[in-house]
Amino acid sequence: MTNFESDPELVEEETPSTGDLALADRVALRRVAGLSTELTDVTEVEYRRLRLERVVLVGVWTDGDSAYAEASLAELARLAETAGSEVLDGLVQRRPRPDPATYIGSGKVRELRDLAVAQGADTIICDGELSPSQLRQLEERVKLKVIDRTALILDIFAQHASSREGKAQVELAQLQYMLPRLRGWGEAMSRQAGGRLAGGGIGGRGPGETKLETDRRRIHKRIARLRREINLMGQARQTKRSRRLGSSTPNVAIAGYTNAGKSSLLNAVTNAGVLVEDALFATLDPATRRGVTPDGRPLTFTDTVGFVRHLPHQLVEAFRSTLEEVADADLLVHVVDGSDAVPTRQVSSVREVLREITEDRETPMPPELLVVNKIDQASEVVLAELRHLFPEAVFVSAHTREGIEELRQRIADALPRPGEVVDALVPYSHGGLVARVHEEGEVLEEEHTDTGTRLRARVWPNLAAALREFAVDVPARH
Repeated sequence: MTNFESDPELVEEETPSTGDLALADRVALRRVAGLSTELTDVTEVEYRRLRLERVVLVGVWTDGDSAYAEASLAELARLAETAGSEVLDGLVQRRPRPDPATYIGSGKVRELRDLAVAQGADTIICDGELSPSQLRQLEERVKLKVIDRTALILDIFAQHASSREGKAQVELAQLQYMLPRLRGWGEAMSRQAGGRLAGGGIGGRGPGETKLETDRRRIHKRIARLRREINLMGQARQTKRSRRLGSSTPNVAIAGYTNAGKSSLLNAVTNAGVLVEDALFATLDPATRRGVTPDGRPLTFTDTVGFVRHLPHQLVEAFRSTLEEVADADLLVHVVDGSDAVPTRQVSSVREVLREITEDRETPMPPELLVVNKIDQASEVVLAELRHLFPEAVFVSAHTREGIEELRQRIADALPRPGEVVDALVPYSHGGLVARVHEEGEVLEEEHTDTGTRLRARVWPNLAAALREFAVDVPARH
């Protein structure tokens, strides 16, 4: 069992953790662009798997102050760099709303085109989700590849997904995004799949079916198949989750903005050794680790996928079963990057996604413990403002370990405690029951006698029922 109180200095530095190995593998093995997939014919029609190199960013500032607009574009730059591109420049336009035709308006399109040509860019990235018509018109006018924020995030998820479930979830989100954006081949868009003279061709519904219609049909079939697979994997996840919930061991879900330091925090409090990388969406697959509180109670920690401003709804839907780990927890540790330019926006974005994934659930959200991380990198002015806005928050640094002990204690204080006190003499032949008491409850007194182990402990109702036949006829002391 990983100790909640264990000292990281006791861990041998020479032994690489699972996170170290995953990071080394990620650096050593990179994507090879252009390889075909099961949907080769579909990608031939439209969906571009990003091969970003030299990019120019553009955003529309509709509300908030200039600092927020610049922070949003800076975040887009980090996303682009995470996807493997070089950011050359960026433009922000002040408008009441995005232009319905070209996102930024015809005048800015010319300025954007001139800037991109001067900088030698080959891709434009827009800080928002473009409609299919906006994407088409903007690309036709700037004569360069145009990518929106949603496609960029989907590409990063595709790079970082490692588990079978994660890869299926990302592919489903990509196909849902791609479907309304299929565009044939310009003048050849009406080219027939088999042609009337060819009698329809293999795979066509009949004479006259276009290649575009065939691709749409194939995507719909693939989406249906992925949903079935994810549903089955979700059932397996639910079984594991139910088993964990049935054990009465409290679970702490760690959620927060991407790159806020969730995995680093998990490592700091449990020595979990999960992957840590200074990149957006470095980890997508939830990691669960065991630990004990400072007063000896067992608990589990689950590190979830990171959130971001305007997280694509396709990803929220595809990762719903994963994100629901948060809703089923006993405590939500919400991690905020204290060094971010606008940390309060991070809090709002995360809470917005959490509301979206729990709006149809009957059970309420677990209590939230706000944790401001990276205080060693944050300015004193920002920290003072955050302390004023969130007086109940815990301020820590996973890197320097400042505030970690306070965080451990705050987590222990916020977790539910076993409510029933039992006094039992458990025969040595039932040693597994004694082990359960140590693992799931709080042992108040323990004595080894000639006939068995005398226990006085605080336990959960299901364990109290199992101990009832060995109860000692002495009133329990509270």
